[in-house]
Amino acid sequence: MRIGIDCRSILNPDGGEFAGVGHYTYYLVKHLIQLKTEHEFVLFFDYRMKREGTQEFEADHVKIRYFPFSQYKKFLPFAYSHMLRAAVLLTDRLDVYHSPTTAMPLTYPKTTVVTVHDMAIYENPSWFPTRVFSTKMLVPQTLKRARKIIAVSKFTKQETQNLFSVPSRKIVVVNEGVDTRLLDLKDRHTDVRKKFGLGKRFLFFVGTVEARKNLLGLIEAFDGLLKAKPELLGECQLVLAGAIGHHGEEIVEKIQALKLQKRIRYLGYVTHNQKLNLMKAATAFVFPSLYEGFGLPVLEAMNLGTPVVTSNVTALPELAGDAAVLVDPANTVDLAAGIERVLSDEKLRQTLRTKGLHRAKAYGWSLAARETVGVYESIPEEKLIEEARKETGS
Repeated sequence: MRIGIDCRSILNPDGGEFAGVGHYTYYLVKHLIQLKTEHEFVLFFDYRMKREGTQEFEADHVKIRYFPFSQYKKFLPFAYSHMLRAAVLLTDRLDVYHSPTTAMPLTYPKTTVVTVHDMAIYENPSWFPTRVFSTKMLVPQTLKRARKIIAVSKFTKQETQNLFSVPSRKIVVVNEGVDTRLLDLKDRHTDVRKKFGLGKRFLFFVGTVEARKNLLGLIEAFDGLLKAKPELLGECQLVLAGAIGHHGEEIVEKIQALKLQKRIRYLGYVTHNQKLNLMKAATAFVFPSLYEGFGLPVLEAMNLGTPVVTSNVTALPELAGDAAVLVDPANTVDLAAGIERVLSDEKLRQTLRTKGLHRAKAYGWSLAARETVGVYESIPEEKLIEEARKETGS
């Protein structure tokens, strides 16, 4: 098969950074092209992606393509995203085109596979105020036209079925993998405690600083512990990292209003290596999100041997199993109690480390790549079955 994959979400190689869909795309593609198959892969990048940034994907069975004129996306977004890209794809005569997001060119008429990471935009549209077109037009049409849909969790599959009445057979669950190897960059061996002025004990959160991550609830729970259990916390800090998202400024302002800047540290955006080193150094990783389609940071922390406290809602209990302390994210008392359990019980922390390391091993990118190829390979057989049914009238 000749398989095309949209790789535009892989970030600028100058920084060596991966985030969100870019992280998923990078690791999936790297492992897809390492598989011993007879398939040919055509990888589509933004034309501004430097050629040296694509060298690691080069192989005899891989073709590199660049979408031209992406500078016009700002001025003619529909024409670029849904007409020009479709025209480029048609010239490559693909058997299947895989989009790692639900942003498929609406005028592309051939066989497609799309990955769904979450349905948060429908759970709470106020979290995504600028994406009305995606909600009302792009996502429904992309899902309707796709031959197969890959969901990154059972929860996301169920959400997709419920919202769009998609037949179960059309959606295949392929979990993301976890890879916590450090990138070969200058900050690889950074002493994060020294760099950020952190104490010996700290709780860590990383993610976009926005409402759905429930950081206001986390701050309230931590503040409550500071007042109720000062002897337990001692000099323990709460460390938050991540770029500011929708209404994220309110979270920073909350820390300032409580005059807790020394005990609750907001580091802003941190690099991939800094993130992993912070996770590894933390006493516990706390991820009290209100909604996740998967929840990769939880697995990353587990893979680094860090105890995890996370939410008992959406995809997070599916991901964490019994390898984390699960709490009700809407209940700050329960959240505080979960944090207290981990801080006060060394035996529990050791149990969580052991279970977390074992749990993370089940989520590998090689497995994700093999299962994704299985999705591609199922399409021709399905088409033959459909054609046979049409001929027999069954």
